[in-house]
Amino acid sequence: MVPSDDALAVKLPGTRGRRRAHLEQRLQTLYQRATLVEQELVKLDENRFYRVCIFGSARIKPGGPNYQKAFDLSRILAGEGIDILTGGGPGLMEAANRGALQGRAEKKTKSRSYGLSIELPWEPDANSHLDVKRHHHRFSSRLDDFMRLSHAVVCTPGGIGTLLEFFFVWQLMQVHHITARPIILLDVEFWSGMMQWAKEFPLTRGLMSEKDFNCISIVDTPEEAFQIIKEDLELFRSKHQQASQR
Repeated sequence: MVPSDDALAVKLPGTRGRRRAHLEQRLQTLYQRATLVEQELVKLDENRFYRVCIFGSARIKPGGPNYQKAFDLSRILAGEGIDILTGGGPGLMEAANRGALQGRAEKKTKSRSYGLSIELPWEPDANSHLDVKRHHHRFSSRLDDFMRLSHAVVCTPGGIGTLLEFFFVWQLMQVHHITARPIILLDVEFWSGMMQWAKEFPLTRGLMSEKDFNCISIVDTPEEAFQIIKEDLELFRSKHQQASQR
């Protein structure tokens, strides 16, 4: 009978530690390779497509004002040829993907509707309004994909998942791990209290800086959100044009 790893570890002092070190080294190597692959993917899409990532609750049903706002914003953006990127689920994600398809059809643009789904027992399938589907088993890889693929972020009302996504983007921008991009909070009533708290407590206690708030806009309508994105889109297209002339 061949002894198990645990049995060998008992007989040979230090075996478990050596194996752990070996596996951690392999994991680090894989991470470094994945980072290089990710950088190459970014270069392939750089200056080619402008995408807006829209975060929001999966619990909100069709017919409500928040669902309509997400739908209308995506419709406007897709009509301008902007890709829409969501978590691919129900609720406000579905609203955004639906709006993207309708806006593209109305204006005959080449906008695409993306969904980055996650493995959850209560969300077995992605919504049916997607051109591109990508499935993730872990939230961490999904969040990284959101950042790699997007140029602007819109947060509509949501719960813990949406708050996680918002703070993830904000923190990565603070430490310059991602390129600067607009972060738009859609629904003044929903977001203002939290942002006021951030200024009243972390900021006043020296745990944040005033400049950390410069990238964030709080708006109430899809039209206001679009104006902010439009300004960034014009800068993006200008850079793309300059790069193509080199």
